Amino acid sequence: MPDLPQFWLEQGWPARVLQPLAACFSGAVQVRASAYRRGWLRSYRIRAPVIVVGNLFVGGSGKTPLVIWLVERLRASGWRPGVVSRGYGGCSGGKPRLVKAGDDPVYLGDEPVLIAARTGAPVAVAADRVAAAECLVRDGRCDFVISDDGLQHYRLKRDAEIAVFDAERGVGNARCFPAGPLREPLSRLRRVDLVVGNGGAVDGAGYIFHLVPGRLVALGCDSPSVVPPVTGSRIRAVTGIGHPERFFRLLQTLGYRVVPQPFPDHHAFRLKDLQYAEPLPIIMTEKDAVKCRRMAVDGLWYLPVAAQPDGRTQNALDSLLLRFLPRTAGNRP
Repeated sequence: MPDLPQFWLEQGWPARVLQPLAACFSGAVQVRASAYRRGWLRSYRIRAPVIVVGNLFVGGSGKTPLVIWLVERLRASGWRPGVVSRGYGGCSGGKPRLVKAGDDPVYLGDEPVLIAARTGAPVAVAADRVAAAECLVRDGRCDFVISDDGLQHYRLKRDAEIAVFDAERGVGNARCFPAGPLREPLSRLRRVDLVVGNGGAVDGAGYIFHLVPGRLVALGCDSPSVVPPVTGSRIRAVTGIGHPERFFRLLQTLGYRVVPQPFPDHHAFRLKDLQYAEPLPIIMTEKDAVKCRRMAVDGLWYLPVAAQPDGRTQNALDSLLLRFLPRTAGNRP
């Protein structure tokens, strides 16, 4: 399946032809953002600090592992963090829903289910992130909220913003949709607290994190007798993420000979998607695995990854969290 349109990464004639539409789109989103800043449209503050981890680039940037890192960092500091998400890829709709590790991602979204499974933190999904955040703090289950995505969801007041980019694609051709991949113009980055690159520096910002792979996990089977594919063997890499080439290259760096099989981002996998004439072991991402755990397929594995900020970035993230030090463990009223 194709990834993003190639012209979104180039300054060719399609981008130039679509620039008038992009200018209209950019103008509209800037007017909307200004209306919230001036109070013409109302934003709502909840009874807890809020950090938004989002992006300007359409599609995946690897921000969910950074959300998980922040949850664990906050918990280690004595907070009780929770996560809100729109539940992209799900169809829950209506009122906020609390997500459990075993929930069906078809209805609640793959990323929220993954975050709930990896962290054990309360996760709420709703198109209205204000309602989702209030659902988390209403009964005291959370005292700090991270919004997974939602940089453009201005109804929810936030105390800090982190914009995440995939370093390989950077800012693309730096144009707004539909001439380019940006949801808002690059000037929006002047109002965020940190710009962090997944895999390298982006747009002059030196804040970086890398995705560090864990050990392969057999999907639906935790028996120690199940042996993972050995380094150097041919495997089929099946994934439905925003930038599948990043996953394929990671597997190659681990020594596998990769047969790539990309699907669209947030793809709802069916059994036939995992059945091939050549019986190779299949490796997928953990985000894909939450949608395939009920499928009885031999030789199916997933590769968990964790965000690892470099020293400078970790210091910057810790400094950001220290803004809320008066509420941390031992200092709460």
